[in-house]
Amino acid sequence: MITEDRKQLNDRFIHVFQILEDRGVVVKNDRKGKGMGDFAEKLLGNRQYGHIIRAYLNEEDRRVISYSQARTLCREYGINESYMLDGLGSPFGMDIPASHSDSSSDVSNNILFTTTEAFAGAAMDQGSFFKESNSFFSLPGLNTSNKYVAFPINGNSMDPIIHNGDIVVCRPIERIEDIEDNGIYAIKNNGAVWVKYVQKIYLQGRLDKLKLISANHLEHDPFVEDVNMHTKLYKVIRKISDI
Repeated sequence: MITEDRKQLNDRFIHVFQILEDRGVVVKNDRKGKGMGDFAEKLLGNRQYGHIIRAYLNEEDRRVISYSQARTLCREYGINESYMLDGLGSPFGMDIPASHSDSSSDVSNNILFTTTEAFAGAAMDQGSFFKESNSFFSLPGLNTSNKYVAFPINGNSMDPIIHNGDIVVCRPIERIEDIEDNGIYAIKNNGAVWVKYVQKIYLQGRLDKLKLISANHLEHDPFVEDVNMHTKLYKVIRKISDI
């Protein structure tokens, strides 16, 4: 007998799969790396298991995704594990919803605050930022027609520019290529979130990696992150500190 939590897990899988399709990350009949066989290989370890994926996607079928497979999905496609496993937050963590409402129905509350922590250090514990909750607020001086995301900082590597416990307000960047070298950005990549100075690294004319640099360079060395389809950047435009 399928338990209710497994049914809800599978419902979230169907929802996430539809998002991946809408974004062109998965194309069912594709033969160039995005097809159902490719998806099955990543999720189930065998590209011949496309029929099992289709069974999961069929609400009339009794087969449902397992928790271990759901964790693999999160790892392979950058899905927010807290959402996938527990139904908390949004499918892609710091994604800003297309629309929202709050108790006061004030449309000026255009900043999404998430309890996801951005690490201002190279070391990280991936489990520590998966438990996410969201709320909305506003700040004077920010364009109310735009949308922003805000989250707390964990670590001291951006001292004295940004301190441990500060909250940064960021504007999502549509194209990674549009970022400015040596600007301060929040980078979401491979299940982690950092706030760093960023420099672009090109390979044969293509943006291949990002060099992440700490303000507190005496204690924290620069490091390099590969760029992939799940890499997201947010321009830091404001910080909120304790008085």
